[in-house]
Amino acid sequence: MAAIADTSPLNYLIRLGYCDVLEEIYGKVLAPEAVLSELSHRGSPPEVKEWIATAPRWFQRVRIENFDVTLPATLGAGERAAISLAGLNPGCILLIDDRDGRLAASERNIEIAGTMTVLSEAALRGHLGFQQAVSRLKSLGFRISAEHESAILDRHAAKLRRLR
Repeated sequence: MAAIADTSPLNYLIRLGYCDVLEEIYGKVLAPEAVLSELSHRGSPPEVKEWIATAPRWFQRVRIENFDVTLPATLGAGERAAISLAGLNPGCILLIDDRDGRLAASERNIEIAGTMTVLSEAALRGHLGFQQAVSRLKSLGFRISAEHESAILDRHAAKLRRLR
């Protein structure tokens, strides 16, 4: 299953040094040009700009011309482009953290996963320690509601128990 990425998950996974787990989990990742523009912005961290400039083969830039005009105007360009691209590619999962973007995607029956879910899956595959990754993620300024974090931690613990 391929993934379509919004800005936030790519930004944080690159900064954590875990972006390569996306290939193992999803095979290929598509990103609209609006997302790449946000990631390449003048204020972006150097490691993010460098990763985008030298992106691996499993990562594909996509030009999208048919935006979903029913999306809320309050969403950023990256969110609107990523959700629109996901709507045009049934069967892909949308990587998105923004709460309003997640809601808009869910209303369109688009499967979603956020940065924390990607880290959980990578931890279950043995690539990282989940609690340490979450701590590092938060140190980078990642914001998540206590309720959402608790739900992801509970899901992770349940999956871990099933694997044992």
